Amino acid sequence: MNDLQLKPNQTILFTGDSITDAGRSERAYRPFGNGYVHFTANYMLAKYPQYDLGIINTGISGNTVGDLERRWERDCLAHQPDVLSVLIGINDIWQWHTAGGSNKEQAIKTYESTYKRLLVAVKQQGDCKIILMEPFLFCDDPQNELLVHLRDYIKVVHDLAEEFSATLVPLQKRIDEKIKSAASDKWSEDTVHPYVWAHEWISQQWIEVVKI
Repeated sequence: MNDLQLKPNQTILFTGDSITDAGRSERAYRPFGNGYVHFTANYMLAKYPQYDLGIINTGISGNTVGDLERRWERDCLAHQPDVLSVLIGINDIWQWHTAGGSNKEQAIKTYESTYKRLLVAVKQQGDCKIILMEPFLFCDDPQNELLVHLRDYIKVVHDLAEEFSATLVPLQKRIDEKIKSAASDKWSEDTVHPYVWAHEWISQQWIEVVKI
């Protein structure tokens, strides 16, 4: 996709799990949360105050791609976004792991087919620019089972980005590079949820790749 050319009165929607949610329902953090959406949204609003942009965050903590599908009509399609940014997958991997790690191939196929249905629905609704963000872990252990499995999910996101001519934000690729000089515990307490500065870093990657 070419650089994102924002226009007046566009609706930009971010959705996903807790990393996108980032406390957006708490009074102190409404409406964007206190994570990467907060930094990205305010960057756009400050850069384009004349455009009256509508920026929406519908991330919900704990969501898998299946949860996203169940609320897709309400939390995505009903808003008729001009730009859609999605970050989803880490909870799919975590649930697979906690369930015993069986049927790996089927878990990946389900993730892919469900994610694809969501994007098809968006494209059928109109001309929406799509941005897909790699799910990620702040982990530098190449033998970590979750990280190994995550690579398969990232490949799905890459394939979907190509199929739907979406912009890809390669977060795990860039984390793999940065974590060599900034240890994992500097980014996150649990390898999943970023510290505030790491949310700002994610926002910087989004802005740089999307080129707004």
